[in-house]
Amino acid sequence: MASKTRKPPRVGDQPGFRRALIAAVLVVTAIFIVAPLVVIGVQAFSQGWAVYAAAIADPDTLHAILLTVTTALIAVPINTAFGVAAAWAITKFDFWGRRFLLVVIEIPFSISPIVAGVAYLFVYGLQGLFGPALQSADIKILFALPGIVLASMFVTAPFVARELIPLMQAQGRDLEEAATSLGASGWRTFFSVTLPNIRWALLYGVVLCNARVMGEFGAVSVVSGNIRGQTNTLPLHIELLYHDYQTAGAFAAASILAVLAVVTLVAKVLLERRGAGRGGRPTLAANQTVPETTT
Repeated sequence: MASKTRKPPRVGDQPGFRRALIAAVLVVTAIFIVAPLVVIGVQAFSQGWAVYAAAIADPDTLHAILLTVTTALIAVPINTAFGVAAAWAITKFDFWGRRFLLVVIEIPFSISPIVAGVAYLFVYGLQGLFGPALQSADIKILFALPGIVLASMFVTAPFVARELIPLMQAQGRDLEEAATSLGASGWRTFFSVTLPNIRWALLYGVVLCNARVMGEFGAVSVVSGNIRGQTNTLPLHIELLYHDYQTAGAFAAASILAVLAVVTLVAKVLLERRGAGRGGRPTLAANQTVPETTT
């Protein structure tokens, strides 16, 4: 009887190599990810709960938190609507400029956020393209909430679209076309057919978008003016406290963003288990039905 041919060993099959690789990954993770979070937590409470609570209750810190939350409440829904609309247009229709639209959506990932902030200065600043007209109309964009929202929207615009486009391309157009042929309107087709199949990926993109909005520094630092107690978001306020040697206050404020990061990671893992994200795409339900209108 012919002897069985042995397959050549694959890279990583050796127990020693596999253990060394896992150990290296754990060490790097502990040094570059876990250690900074631990340091933030330790330093935030190093002077006791009273100092921590006083730092969080500081009026400038509270204003920075409120401004950050307000920015997220405005920017995230708008970018969510944009992402859904862009993904719907790109995946469900054929039109001239479709590839160009894909490129445009990726632009915020291709340039530095600081460059984006400077670009807004040249568009909405006093010496910018629309600056004189805005000034004559007494409309303030830069160094105010509108400028912060615009900069945050720019850097986070692709998050929802990038999660939805691959999924909607894989799902195809059959269900939507079937619903339309049965007389369903566009809105009913979206809410009854498309949305149930993309809900987890949509929520996944919203979570990532929200985390980036709250943690954005570069573009916002350019358009906000860094006015203490007025236009400082939480990341800018942390830098200001640190430069003023208010270490306890800086780490106390940073702990809020650290908690947000942990919550985002937990939500990300839970959503990935649901099939969202690039690690796994949800499949169409076997009993998926299309809406039918009665005539």
